[in-house]
Amino acid sequence: MPELPEVETTRRGIATVMTGQTLRRLVVHEPRMRWPIPEGLSVLVDGQVVRRCDRRGKYLLLHFDHGCLIVHLGMSGSLRRAPLDEDKRKHDHVEWRFDDARFLLHDPRRFGAVLWHDASAGPIEQHPLLAGLGVEPLGPDFTADHLYQHLRGKQQAIKPALLAGNIVVGVGNIYACESLFRARIHPATPAGRIALVRIQRLHAAIQATLQDALTSGGSTLRDYVNASGQPGAYFEIHAAVYDRAGQPCRVCATPIKRIVQGQRATYYCPTCQKR
Repeated sequence: MPELPEVETTRRGIATVMTGQTLRRLVVHEPRMRWPIPEGLSVLVDGQVVRRCDRRGKYLLLHFDHGCLIVHLGMSGSLRRAPLDEDKRKHDHVEWRFDDARFLLHDPRRFGAVLWHDASAGPIEQHPLLAGLGVEPLGPDFTADHLYQHLRGKQQAIKPALLAGNIVVGVGNIYACESLFRARIHPATPAGRIALVRIQRLHAAIQATLQDALTSGGSTLRDYVNASGQPGAYFEIHAAVYDRAGQPCRVCATPIKRIVQGQRATYYCPTCQKR
């Protein structure tokens, strides 16, 4: 699944082109996504100016004067820039056409979304998909104390607690595994039993892991491409534990283990990461 660095990399790519430009036409080739694309959506946005391109968690937010398009890439989707004369590919479901640019939402599994939030309904932050999200992991509100206070008393294991998204948003499966390895914390450790000093280490590890991924353009997932249609490169080279079950730990040479937590694969080093 495209995670926060991949979505942020996409946002940066589309923002340099879309911002301040008139959307000439929104074309919905396939409305049957995770939630049906609203009928008449193109009537709302055709001929309107994209004022800015934001991100909240894994949602892309395309702002217009009278509302906002909420775009989610789903499990294996991408939003890429395509030549104006390129034929539409199979699984290209939504198309944004500008004077000199064209973007296509490619989503083989159709788990993504394109929804409309009208300005008359209040701030976009109040939309049901966004209202319950935690703080941004690279924003000023995400501090070690915030993480510690919200984990106190939780019997839930630390990794699914990070994935829940109500404390800190966008720390998905890959980056949770990598951050816990950097912090030397076992993924099954009860979240509320982790001492403040270890939470401080985890906080720093989350930010460093996400920043490293952003610097390199996101992780290399089988289906992921950025806004220019290029794959990311970070975890192809640098993954410490993710998807490395049975391979030697890069620190101590102990074989990396794989377990399942909440139906998600977890990778860790049994020597380096302690409960």
